[in-house]
Amino acid sequence: MEATPMIACRRFLLASALVAVATAAPVAAQRGVNRAYLDTSCAPCSDFFGFANGAWVKTATIPAAYASTGAARELYDRNQETLRKVLERAAAAADTTHDATLKKLGAFYGSCMDSVAAERAGAAPIADELRRIDAIRTVRDLQDAIVRFNRLQIFAPFSFSAEADPKESSHNIGQLYQAGLGLPDRDYYLKTDAASDSLRQKYVAHVARTLALLGTPSSQAEQDAQRAMRFETALAESSMTLVAQRDPNAIYHKMTVRELQALAPALDWPALFGGLGVPLADPAAALDVSQPAFLRLVSAMVQSTLLADWRVYLRWQLAGATAPTLSSGFFNEDFQFQTVLRGVKEPLPRWKRCAAAADDALGEALGKAYVASEFSPAAKAHVVEIVDNLKEALAARIRQLDWMSDSTKAHAFAKLDAIVKKIGYPDHWRDYSALEARGVWPYAANVLQAREFEQRRQLAKVGRAVDKTEWGMTPPTVNAYYNPSFNEIVFPAGILQPPYFDPAADDAVNYGAIGAVIGHELTHGFDDQGRQFDAQGNLRDWWTAEDARRFTERAQRVVAQFNGYVAVDTFHVNGQLTLGENIADLGGLTIAYYAFEQSLAGKPRPRDIDGFTPEQRLFLAFAQGWRNRTRPETLRLRTLTDPHSPPHGRVNGPTSNMPEFARAFGCKAGDAMLRPDSVRAEVW
Repeated sequence: MEATPMIACRRFLLASALVAVATAAPVAAQRGVNRAYLDTSCAPCSDFFGFANGAWVKTATIPAAYASTGAARELYDRNQETLRKVLERAAAAADTTHDATLKKLGAFYGSCMDSVAAERAGAAPIADELRRIDAIRTVRDLQDAIVRFNRLQIFAPFSFSAEADPKESSHNIGQLYQAGLGLPDRDYYLKTDAASDSLRQKYVAHVARTLALLGTPSSQAEQDAQRAMRFETALAESSMTLVAQRDPNAIYHKMTVRELQALAPALDWPALFGGLGVPLADPAAALDVSQPAFLRLVSAMVQSTLLADWRVYLRWQLAGATAPTLSSGFFNEDFQFQTVLRGVKEPLPRWKRCAAAADDALGEALGKAYVASEFSPAAKAHVVEIVDNLKEALAARIRQLDWMSDSTKAHAFAKLDAIVKKIGYPDHWRDYSALEARGVWPYAANVLQAREFEQRRQLAKVGRAVDKTEWGMTPPTVNAYYNPSFNEIVFPAGILQPPYFDPAADDAVNYGAIGAVIGHELTHGFDDQGRQFDAQGNLRDWWTAEDARRFTERAQRVVAQFNGYVAVDTFHVNGQLTLGENIADLGGLTIAYYAFEQSLAGKPRPRDIDGFTPEQRLFLAFAQGWRNRTRPETLRLRTLTDPHSPPHGRVNGPTSNMPEFARAFGCKAGDAMLRPDSVRAEVW
């Protein structure tokens, strides 16, 4: 099949990338659709992304410290400015305040901002961990080191954490999962093309330089880097692909500790779990071993790999995980390899890195202040109304499906009705009283303390009832998610801001922007993964065999369409890896459209604005929400590892499959943005 260019107005847009000289005005200054971003020389029925965003693409530059720029990045930056004010006040008051959480927030941020202290400390914050690694002389020593790494959330060679049991979602169980790679994915180790080989050589050189910073002589560091590479390659060869991991049943293998011991006998699993403080000492206790073949390989490596090689591998994993928090030599070496992977030209300003780290470590404490400043009760009520309208629109869509039986529809309605919505922020804020953070500590020490605190919090869940009030994102986050085990949709306050949600904008814009995001998350409950979970969040097949077959047929149309897109160079979008997100994008926009139409019932039709009908504004708001430019290196990385398609495909993919879009813009047969019925994809 001939590749479909990711950009239909390709000549114009690629040329513009070479002459870009300025960044367009921030979205915050606009209400709704920004006409300055439009390229009216690019017909909407030829390339809607190009029409909606072409002028912006022509003039936008990617800041040197960023891998991409666009609507989401601009909002992220605005949110960070808000967090910076909170954090600077907290740091100034850290020595005098009686508020324990504020004191920790200020101490953490202040230590991060103290570059002089970081330089003075060098690698000292990880010296104790290095000594533990260097002291490994027996398998039991190695096992203790793996336990220690897990406590610090350095998952090498595997991770252990708590998860809601996929088939008993009210109960938390332990989960073992493949991990331990220094490169982003297994394919980076296994692809044989020249570019991949070159990147691996650069990676080995990076590992060698990092090990040298720890004091290893350069010639020895080069040999050790090769040993670490061979070690990680062995792990990669037994790792499941990202596509294979999309099947929830393929990564669910509940077994007893006794069965795990037989599977991977080189480690003493009851002792290992005892070291982690989880209730799995009983051989009859159960856990989820997501990738049994990977654990079998790890066990074989414990038996056959020299402990000296394990020491080298663990030294590198420790250094790689902590380098961004250490002195400038480590930080700069880590950053230089990021330029290879992502194409960034310079590091983020220190305050931005520190704000992000504080959000990661004490996100709900920081989020509480963010919400008080940026998200009003009235805004929350408005979003709740939009969510409810989207749920009604999806119910109507399910009701009229001609390919689904009544029995499967009944289950679908039950699931949709049971979806829990979380808007803005949690009802109860997280308790950070057990977290230590001190301004006199080096920044890296505070980060390790925060990681250990969070892992203790996670491991304490094993064997207990699931707390379905818990949030998986912090309030300032510019993102949203659907959790199949909780059957919930979650929208942090951070994304409920312009250009995605704007109380002052017209409804068409809000339905096209945040409405499509809400619809996207709702649709995830019924995509290729989500459809395998029931109303209670349990992994259970509630489909008739015929309905499942029809769903798969429709989904394969989506796969075929996106396989045809070229993301960058010769890198195609992986239609199977991105299937769930592509189904959600198409379903989300469709639901948003019909929810908006439904909201107009009994009301006067809204007036046209700036020459665009309400329907056109809905689609334009959707497209401008995906306004983006990304560095080629990052596009290559994301094509291999990201289940989301590039932004151009996320706009033109859904819209070209919607007759509603074609009607709104007058597209005719033969136009690129009007797919013939014979190839048009429609799932929900």
